[in-house]
Amino acid sequence: MRLPLTAVVTSFLFATTALANVTSIADLQRGQTATVAGTIDRFFDEDELRLTDDTGSVRVYLGPDLLPIQTGEQVTIEGIMDDDVFRDELYARRITRENGDVLVIDRRWE
Repeated sequence: MRLPLTAVVTSFLFATTALANVTSIADLQRGQTATVAGTIDRFFDEDELRLTDDTGSVRVYLGPDLLPIQTGEQVTIEGIMDDDVFRDELYARRITRENGDVLVIDRRWE
């Protein structure tokens, strides 16, 4: 199947724009709203995981709900970095799985 050139260009521009908004883990700052992309490296318990990318890793707090994600999965996570001096942790608001499913996190931690 051949796509019209406008569909290919539109898809490319959309993907490029989405990637441009992703912050590398090494560049995260306290109190910042950010989107990060990486691999789920491990779960600490049912409500917290470690996400890694080429630049480092960050703890991600998921909230009180069990989510259908697993170690090794590529995800994009939107959230807010904690402003705590002693621990770098991203409070997830939304997770996009590699298959495109979007999981919205119940924000009871606010």
